[in-house]
Amino acid sequence: MSNIRLEMPVLARHEGEWVGTYTLVDLNGKILDSHQSHLSCQFPENSEYCYYQINRYTWENGKQEEHQFPGKYQDKKLWFDTERIQGKAWEVDDSTVILWFGYKQFPADMYLYEMIQISPDNNYRARTWHWFKNDQIYQRTFIQEERVKSIYTKHG
Repeated sequence: MSNIRLEMPVLARHEGEWVGTYTLVDLNGKILDSHQSHLSCQFPENSEYCYYQINRYTWENGKQEEHQFPGKYQDKKLWFDTERIQGKAWEVDDSTVILWFGYKQFPADMYLYEMIQISPDNNYRARTWHWFKNDQIYQRTFIQEERVKSIYTKHG
């Protein structure tokens, strides 16, 4: 059995259903893309993966996408290695998780850092992606989310 809930308590507070908006901007603040999201963050028991996230995106033009992100826990970090991404997440304080990842279809010199902050009442999240290419930032994604279903309980 994984110790992820005990050793990553901030991440455990994210369990549940989240809806929000993703807004991608260039360095001058010009909006490049905006779409709605519905994320499911789960901690399955008796599974190969101690964390499982499903991201669903919807655009105004009717386009839809769904992506699944199973994660494994090791060394107080959550590790992802899916068809889409490779990366890791770790906690930095009592409300912040940092995620570093790269998309597998992009060159190795392109990667993202994401800062995820959850509110003290566990009902709101602010997330910011910083996109890097050749170690230079070239765009950002701003994500604002609200919990729609809470299944978070303190495990002890």
